[in-house]
Amino acid sequence: MPDAARTQLELRNVTAGYGPTVVLEQVSLSFAAGETVAILGRNGVGKTTLLETMMGFTTHTGGDLRFEGATINDWPTWRRSRSGISVVPQQREVFPSLTVEENLGVARRGGQWTLDRAYDLFPRLSERRKNRGNQLSGGEQQMLAVARALMGGPSVLLLDEPLEGLAPIVVHTLVQALKRLRAETAITMLLVEQHAMLALEFAPRAVALVRGKVAYDGPSHVLAADTGRLASLLGVGS
Repeated sequence: MPDAARTQLELRNVTAGYGPTVVLEQVSLSFAAGETVAILGRNGVGKTTLLETMMGFTTHTGGDLRFEGATINDWPTWRRSRSGISVVPQQREVFPSLTVEENLGVARRGGQWTLDRAYDLFPRLSERRKNRGNQLSGGEQQMLAVARALMGGPSVLLLDEPLEGLAPIVVHTLVQALKRLRAETAITMLLVEQHAMLALEFAPRAVALVRGKVAYDGPSHVLAADTGRLASLLGVGS
């Protein structure tokens, strides 16, 4: 359950982008431990950049990013990862020449996440454990990408459009796995997703970005019920 009394991850007037190009402009957000938040918006508004800034992949030019009370502006990506922030990238980026088991093994850092636990969350991966990454379907690769991110034992999981391009049955499988993960752990999940209504149903809180700025930050059910505002922010109708 979210610990509303403890802010785990916080952006204070953060400006960031790529080289001289600014994408996020003075963004301020805070996330409580154990919270699940949907990050929404049209293409190109800064959703992926927000996650990549948290991981240290962008050019950070202003403001402060804080994790567990520490300012991490200058932390390299590996230090953020080892401290508990893990990302499931949009392109999945599984190792094509390694088996499922090897993909999971290279990411493991000890702790509660073991191969057995990953296979329990995604039984299909157990069936395919000896197959290489390039022998998996898109849905299986996505399951592997999520499981691999968990093998590092993160306290914050950043998911960049994990449902993109997947068949409805695979989407259902992934969503059920994420719901189970949320119910069984205290992990914080930030979900960037184009399936707006599905994301709003899954996450109690929603953040919508417009041109690199926060345009909405509040309960998901309120935004879902306001079809006019939803269409304006996300380009979708009722």
